[in-house]
Amino acid sequence: MRTGPVLLTAVLLAGLTACTGSTPIPDPTVTGGATAVPEPTDTLLPSPTASVSTVGGVAEGFPVDLLPVPEGSEILMSAAEVDEATGLTTVSLNLRSVLSTDDLLSVYRGPLAAAGFTETPTDPGGGLAASSTFVRGTGEVLTLGVLDREGVRTVTIGGTVQL
Repeated sequence: MRTGPVLLTAVLLAGLTACTGSTPIPDPTVTGGATAVPEPTDTLLPSPTASVSTVGGVAEGFPVDLLPVPEGSEILMSAAEVDEATGLTTVSLNLRSVLSTDDLLSVYRGPLAAAGFTETPTDPGGGLAASSTFVRGTGEVLTLGVLDREGVRTVTIGGTVQL
């Protein structure tokens, strides 16, 4: 008596039944019950807060005295968001400039040093021309990177500061 294929088919069918269970698949067109059907206006991801970031300009609350925008630079994006729980502000600045890497570093080293930040230059790696971390107090950390491509530098600064 040959039971191999019949037994295998029975086991596979039992496994498929166990995987799907006896609960029918909910019909998304039926409203009510436990299955909610998303409306076209529902979003799956939280939308960004308009007051937090600005494309092409300085965001409201951005500390330009601490992180100035060099003369003649093009601001790509800036952001500033206060964390009510810690009182720290998360900041981000991305810009393009024709200033040299050394000149750009000087633009930020001056105000950050005057504000009590300590700089730790880091190995730029990843094709960056320069990279540094600035630290002050507890939890205040800013990271700066400069990318140099064809005579134009892109500066990225981000981190948390107490304003």
